[in-house]
Amino acid sequence: MTASTLAAPRASSPAPAATAGLPRALHAEWIKLWSVRSTGWSVAAMVGLGAGLTTLVCALVAPDLAAGETGEPVGAFITWGLLFAQVTAVVLGALTVTAEYGTGMIRATLAATPRRGTVLTAKALVLAAVLFVAGVVTAVLGWLGGNAFLSAEGIGLSLGDDGVLRSLLGSGLYMAGLGLFAMAVGLLVRSTAAAVSVVLALVFLVGNLVMLLPGALGEWLTKLMPGNAGSRIAMPESFNPLLLEPWVGFAVFAAEVAVVLAVAAVAFTRRDA
Repeated sequence: MTASTLAAPRASSPAPAATAGLPRALHAEWIKLWSVRSTGWSVAAMVGLGAGLTTLVCALVAPDLAAGETGEPVGAFITWGLLFAQVTAVVLGALTVTAEYGTGMIRATLAATPRRGTVLTAKALVLAAVLFVAGVVTAVLGWLGGNAFLSAEGIGLSLGDDGVLRSLLGSGLYMAGLGLFAMAVGLLVRSTAAAVSVVLALVFLVGNLVMLLPGALGEWLTKLMPGNAGSRIAMPESFNPLLLEPWVGFAVFAAEVAVVLAVAAVAFTRRDA
């Protein structure tokens, strides 16, 4: 009689790990971004500063603008508050990466999603989307509030006027680009204070100091500085007529952001967490 042989059960192979692709990384980055208080405060500060200051300034200068006493274009004031609101975009962009380095959470992020390119892409997309929406909302609220005072003086601007709609959407584009610029610098320096200081210095300090350089050099450097080139798209009219045209300036700004992001991506993939 032949004894029946029982085959030893085969060891079950482990279930394949769920692929940590871009959709999962986007979801994770969205949760991380909104799980910290700084995000909510930064967005609220952007809307409050941007829309509030635009409304306040328009209320103060509307009579003088109507009387022609200032000599400034009306369209330059309709998004005036973004001058200060952009600080919050820089802070939020830097915190998107530096906060994780500060707490050590970046190691958990890279363990869950080993492909660093996927992590960086997800961070950039989530940050850009949040800042674009926040920038547009800020500009629209500022236009609604400020334009009420301008319209009362008979100099209001409608959406159909030249550059108004472009500036409202362009405000979102500029805020998104500025946040990505700060995020890239944050990846390079891994410090919130250092990243914010570098970007704000380039936007506010260096961008104005280069005007003092003599001749064509100073003129072109002024046009090409990130804050000067990028911010023009967020204004129907500019206080400085020497700046590049809105879309040309934004193209220059986008190219500058892309270069810094590329350098940051290389450093991110080669350095230890």
